[in-house]
Amino acid sequence: MEEIVLEAEIREEKGSAKSRDLRSKGYLPAVVYSHGKESLSIKIPKGVLLQMMHQHHLEGVIINLKIKGDKKSAGRSCLVKEIQFDPVKDDLMHVDFNEISLTESIKVNVAVEVKGEAVGVKQEGGSLEHILWELEVECLPTNIPKNIEVDVSALKMGEAIHVKDIVFPEGVKPLNDPTAIVLHIAEPMKEEAPAEEVEGEEKAEPEVIKEKKEVPAEGGASDEAKEK
Repeated sequence: MEEIVLEAEIREEKGSAKSRDLRSKGYLPAVVYSHGKESLSIKIPKGVLLQMMHQHHLEGVIINLKIKGDKKSAGRSCLVKEIQFDPVKDDLMHVDFNEISLTESIKVNVAVEVKGEAVGVKQEGGSLEHILWELEVECLPTNIPKNIEVDVSALKMGEAIHVKDIVFPEGVKPLNDPTAIVLHIAEPMKEEAPAEEVEGEEKAEPEVIKEKKEVPAEGGASDEAKEK
């Protein structure tokens, strides 16, 4: 399991106005949550976090927060809990971290990575359908895999790979339904041919419904005539 170090500072500034000012100076407001302990407000360099996001799948990476002035000089082992973005500008706004123990198992989602080209696609013209893009697993933080690699080379038309078919790394326990489909080879869509007309069969003409005229009774005038 990879671990990356992120330098941070304790944040004294609170409130939306102070947070805006912080972001204008190149920092992001953040909070570290610890089970059974008081949360800690910090600030981190925005540019450094952006670089990390481009290089790593942060949801499955242990981040060692080195916080200036923190009592824990060795750093705090954390996982990213949530990254908040501006809904309009799509800009980074805030980050939440969860402090973890390296000796206690945790539940995390790990990305599924496809390996190889399926026989059902290459030779039979099918298409690979990716049903589950992530799998939930339970393991020690130090055992979190970078991804779950699935080889689809032998997969034929109509076949599927279920959670139970995947070999997980030692110490990593899958939590999804064992029968859940992860990947599937679907048959190509067939175009329906237009129905052929039977020789000699004529198309039925639409029935025209004419308004029924009222016939006056014998010896009597119509209502229109009476009015005149």
